[in-house]
Amino acid sequence: MIKKVKEGYRVVSERSGRNMGTYKTKEEAKERLRQVEFFKHKAAGAKGKKS
Repeated sequence: MIKKVKEGYRVVSERSGRNMGTYKTKEEAKERLRQVEFFKHKAAGAKGKKS
């Protein structure tokens, strides 16, 4: 989730409230959120696979 803060925009985990970074523009925050979601889903899919 993206929150507006004094410094700009902050990407925050919805579950833990962990800060994933603070960015000057909303576009930068959206890009980071997209990266976090990509790797979160990629890791979840890899759990069931064997190499």
